[in-house]
Amino acid sequence: MDASFQLICDSKGARLRLIPATDGGAPIEIGTLVDYLNFSKIEFLVPEVSKAVADLTEETTLELNSNPCSPVAEQLSLELTEDNMSCVGRFFPPSEGGSLNEFVDIEAALRSAGVVFGIKEDAINGFLSNRRYFADIVLAEGKEPVQGKDAEIEYFFNTDLKARPTLKDDGSVDFFNLNIINHVNDGDLLARLTREVPGKYGQSVLGEKTKPRDVRKRVLKFGRNIRLSEDKNEIFATCDGHVTLVDGRVFVSNVMEVENVDPATGNIEYEGNVQVNGNVNTNFSIKAKGNVEVRGVVEGAEIEAGGNITIARGMNGMSRGVLKAGGNVIAQFIENSTVEAAGYVEAGSIMHSQILAGTEVHVGGKRGFISGGKVAATTLVEAKILGSDMGTDTIVEIGISPTIKRRHKELEELIDNNNKTINRAIPILEAARDKYASGVEMSPEQVENIKGLASIVRSKKKEQHDCYAELEDLKALLADEKKASVVVKDTVYPGVKVAISDVSKIIKEPVKYCRFVKERGDVKMVGMN
Repeated sequence: MDASFQLICDSKGARLRLIPATDGGAPIEIGTLVDYLNFSKIEFLVPEVSKAVADLTEETTLELNSNPCSPVAEQLSLELTEDNMSCVGRFFPPSEGGSLNEFVDIEAALRSAGVVFGIKEDAINGFLSNRRYFADIVLAEGKEPVQGKDAEIEYFFNTDLKARPTLKDDGSVDFFNLNIINHVNDGDLLARLTREVPGKYGQSVLGEKTKPRDVRKRVLKFGRNIRLSEDKNEIFATCDGHVTLVDGRVFVSNVMEVENVDPATGNIEYEGNVQVNGNVNTNFSIKAKGNVEVRGVVEGAEIEAGGNITIARGMNGMSRGVLKAGGNVIAQFIENSTVEAAGYVEAGSIMHSQILAGTEVHVGGKRGFISGGKVAATTLVEAKILGSDMGTDTIVEIGISPTIKRRHKELEELIDNNNKTINRAIPILEAARDKYASGVEMSPEQVENIKGLASIVRSKKKEQHDCYAELEDLKALLADEKKASVVVKDTVYPGVKVAISDVSKIIKEPVKYCRFVKERGDVKMVGMN
């Protein structure tokens, strides 16, 4: 049997009856006993009580004080967990002659502590039928929120925008067979949206609602030649052609094919993909909503694509050539050109060019160098060689631009303002609908006002649809910024400036096989992983 104790309170003062354990039972915990005496507001000396418990071998009565006192009733201490989802009670025994709690007393104590939900009557009755003192008993439990499910989009074609050129056995790079175009037939299912499932609120023992986590909303984004199902959960191709995914938006188009872009063709502007079997001459331009593939060379020309730009034999822009892609840019070499890609840039070499990539820049193959100019990306710049032994000024930058961060904040504010506008308008529209249903006539002016308000709500909801989609894309970019690095697989030469976010480092001595990262507010050079 475990050791136990009982308080005696009368006109002679307060005394403590200590009963030792028998048959290997547990001893009295001095901390529990001290808590009980303090909780009962009994004056005592801790050293005396501690010594009596430590020396206890037979039943002993210890005098605590000589102050007359009344019997102490059975006590209950309540403690809420930090999240208010549980209330734990600990009962203390009464003194000799002290009264016992009943069900209504325990329930009243809980309500006095603010506990109004999830009271466990079975736990209370269990204690009353078998009084266990100094043990933690869960007397009330809240209801946990039911978590919802994020929306998901399943694509039924290859969406890998990070397809890389393959390295041949001879060390050259195959920039031709990229396999980044997906053929599609009229009526093919392209994507399916499984909508989000909102969570359900829970409730704390204090009666407070507990919010489930926010679920991620998704929307199907698409361009021309695509049909949306009646339930708006699936999209289908409406023509034979090629399907691509650019910035989360699905495009279907056929391909415009030409031998060269020169005086015979003039400038090209096309809704779909463009394939040039030869070259793009100086001063000509291509603008395409889809991908642009050039199987020859590009001179001082301008190419703008909503998707990817692929140049099999490279580009010498003659300081006037420009490439701008909503997807990726892939070329055997890039010289004296300006390149902007929402995705990655892949090349065998980059010389004296201005490169801006939304995600990464990879320079590989036999030469694999970046020399002169400026190369910037969000998360990664990777090359064999940075700069040159001639000390060519070369700038490499990684990190999220302030423009993207500012846009992220703008979108959050716009969404909040639109929600306020919609929430203010909906009760007015519902009231007007109820009046109409009950036969209440409205003046022409009132009708026009209601129509105008309904038009505003439709416009704001469409704007919200686009804002949420763009915000999800920006959140993914911001999450990747922490992993930003510059990787050099051979040599980085003096004269190279490496900038990561808001800090930079100028290389003064040649260094081999290294990686640059941002650590503790500075650009650090670390070994290759």
